[in-house]
Amino acid sequence: MSLFWRIFGLNAVVLGFATALLLWAPVTVSVPVLLTEAVILVGGLAVMLVANGALLRWGLAPLDRLTRLMTTVDLLRPGQRLPVAGGGEVPELIRTFNAMLDRLEHERATSSARVLFAQEAERRRIAQELHDEVGQSMTAILLVLGRAADDADEPLRDELQQAQEITRESLDEVRRLVRRLRPGVLDDLGLVSALSSLTHDFATHTGLRVLRRFEPDLPALDEETELVLYRVAQESLTNAARHADASRVEVSLTRADGAVALTVADDGRGIEAACEGAGIRGMRERALLIGAALDITSAPGAGTRTRLTAPVPRKQP
Repeated sequence: MSLFWRIFGLNAVVLGFATALLLWAPVTVSVPVLLTEAVILVGGLAVMLVANGALLRWGLAPLDRLTRLMTTVDLLRPGQRLPVAGGGEVPELIRTFNAMLDRLEHERATSSARVLFAQEAERRRIAQELHDEVGQSMTAILLVLGRAADDADEPLRDELQQAQEITRESLDEVRRLVRRLRPGVLDDLGLVSALSSLTHDFATHTGLRVLRRFEPDLPALDEETELVLYRVAQESLTNAARHADASRVEVSLTRADGAVALTVADDGRGIEAACEGAGIRGMRERALLIGAALDITSAPGAGTRTRLTAPVPRKQP
């Protein structure tokens, strides 16, 4: 039955019931209207309005739920759907909307994957150029400054040694940027070693206390899953250093029922803004690439906890 006939039928039932009461009930209307007759008529009108409103609310409730979902749906949180029951125009509209969400989520995941893969390729290229070009040039400058300082007299020697120290610090910074752009240890030694190196560098440069808890004998992960876990840990640590005002951060990597769970928790001031920033939305986009679940819990003054649960890829038979 279409929406028109459903609403028409509801109103017809109410009006028909009211007409039946006027025809067969022992009620008359005098001129002028008596008080008792006015009370009966107003009461009947009130009953009709209440009954009509209740029936219409019941009939249009699926549209209200659809409207609320349309205003709150977020493609970075997949799986938000409305239940569909029965036939007619409203259930068909809900089915169409759910199918549209399926297509949008698939297209969003596909486009995000292309963008993130392009970003990783550009990171790799820039890291390689920094390592091969800038790193080697600065190493050569260090050697030249060292030889010049050995042959120079005071006070030129001190100035050359100072320039050598500045160049060495700049070279260390370039190497740190290279590791952040493309962690070579992730490709060479795996996720646990990469996270250990990441947390060690983070503690060294920020002065925060970092606790590590990595379970032994974790299941094997593919390259894409390891990279997503590493980037989420990297972004979570960066948020803790920039925004949390924390003194301690705990990073753990554990098993979780056929999955691997990465958890980064700090004791900072928590997330105060209602909307999520670009960093958190970037983590959600990365999580979608591997079908992982990202859960971020935070309260003002109680710190922030980021948990990424990534499924373990099944072995091909």
